[in-house]
Amino acid sequence: MADIIMAGFGGQGILTAGKILIDVAARQGKNVSWTSSYGAEMRGGTASCSVVISDEEIGSPYPSKLDILLAMNDPSYGKFISQMRPGGVALVNTSLVSPQTPPEGVQVYGVAATDMANAAGNGRAANLVMLGALIKVTGLMDDQAFREGLESFFGKKGHANPANLECYRQGFENVSKL
Repeated sequence: MADIIMAGFGGQGILTAGKILIDVAARQGKNVSWTSSYGAEMRGGTASCSVVISDEEIGSPYPSKLDILLAMNDPSYGKFISQMRPGGVALVNTSLVSPQTPPEGVQVYGVAATDMANAAGNGRAANLVMLGALIKVTGLMDDQAFREGLESFFGKKGHANPANLECYRQGFENVSKL
C-alpha cells in the first residue's frame, strides 16, 4: 500500500496528477482512492490530493502518515513533511522548493520540474515531470506501463501531446537525491 499526498498551488496540475496516478494504477488492477482539497481561489490558492494505492481493500482514503509526498512549492512541503513515515519518500520541485532539513528517516529527492516543463515548451506539465520522478524513485509502477497509461489518459480526453511524455521522461531521467 502507498499513502500519498500531492500538493502545490492551484493551477500546477496537482489534482490532475493524482487522477493520472489512480487511473494508471486502476488499469493495473490496484485498488485506488483519491480525495482532493483546495482553497477558494482557482489558480494560486493551495491544492492537494490524497491518493491511496493498494493490492488490498482500502480502509480509509485519509492517511494518517504518508509514504510519499510530492511537493510542488514551499508551503506544501512545510505543511505535509511532518506527516511522513520513517522510510518515506518526499519528492520536491526544486524550481520552487528551497532546500530544507527533512525529518529523520525521510529520503528527499528533487527535480527542477517547473524549469524542465518550461524548457520542453509545455509549462503546464511540471506535474508530469514530478510523476516521472515519482515513478523512478518509488518503483510504484512499471515505467512502460505508466507511459502507456499516461498516453491513454490524455488520449481519451482528446489532449494527446508528445510533449507530455517528454516531460514525464525528463522527470524520470533527472531526479536526484538531495
